[in-house]
Amino acid sequence: MKATGRAHPIQGLVKYHGLRDRTRNVPYHDSISVCTAPSETRTTVEFGHDSDTCLVDGDPVDDEGFDRVRTVLDVVRDRAELASGARVESVNTFASNVGLGASASAYAALAVAATAAADLSLSRSELSALARRGATSAARSVPGGYAQLRARLPADDCVGERLDAAFTEDVRMVVGLVPAYKRTSRAHAETPASPFFEARLASVHETLAAVRDAIRRGDFASTFALAERDSLSLLATTMTGPDGWLYWRPETVRLYDLAGRLREEGLPVYFSSDTGATAYLNTTARHADRVAAEVESLGLESRVWHVGGPATRVDDHLF
Repeated sequence: MKATGRAHPIQGLVKYHGLRDRTRNVPYHDSISVCTAPSETRTTVEFGHDSDTCLVDGDPVDDEGFDRVRTVLDVVRDRAELASGARVESVNTFASNVGLGASASAYAALAVAATAAADLSLSRSELSALARRGATSAARSVPGGYAQLRARLPADDCVGERLDAAFTEDVRMVVGLVPAYKRTSRAHAETPASPFFEARLASVHETLAAVRDAIRRGDFASTFALAERDSLSLLATTMTGPDGWLYWRPETVRLYDLAGRLREEGLPVYFSSDTGATAYLNTTARHADRVAAEVESLGLESRVWHVGGPATRVDDHLF
């Protein structure tokens, strides 16, 4: 009873913070993201053990992560009528806890591996709902590509749905890595108390519709210009919560300035950030090397990623 799943992390294009159902990770509104590859999480699950254990990149997962892993495992055990513990091991090919969507790929890969190890056959929507129990963003990692999370109730209907995209092959996401540790759950807890939260709720549906339509048209500039603006909207809401949590660093601002300077030179480059100091400079294949070189000139590590596919089962186990 052992299986392995693989999933790609996500870049949020229209992001969310705050959960109206914290037990089941249902947010206040929809969100849209794109999976990033070749970055990936690979997770192996084996049932039949005395208790649950979980290692991530060779180290025991922290208490919060372990509780989220067990939440997913308990749903699987209940459906499969299993009583045994599970051994879980996971590895990432990219930095986690820096704003690169690691929670999304972590729980998407876990959902695929755990259901396969328990010999359950779930639809893509059911897998998405299961992954959401670990992290809301994981619901969008399951379908891959460009995906929209529908923030519906009941919770079983809150799943990620893949969006038809008229562009994929030419998109490149240049990462400017700023290794500042963060915890997304803190933002989810604080953001609804921001005085700007209601204003974001009132405007986000229009943004969602505009981004969805731009993706379907293959309109690169509109898609990522809107993602840039949404990043600033999210930051304004997050940093005005009770603790005034500002997760950008000076390097993040330099990346934002770099995107604007390159656009002034005529390059299609748009800034985006999720929860954390690390940022994406979204561009096209033709300009990716130039953008990466400019990021490196700031003294930061860069990665050049493309659009990733859905979460899948693989045969190369970790143990």
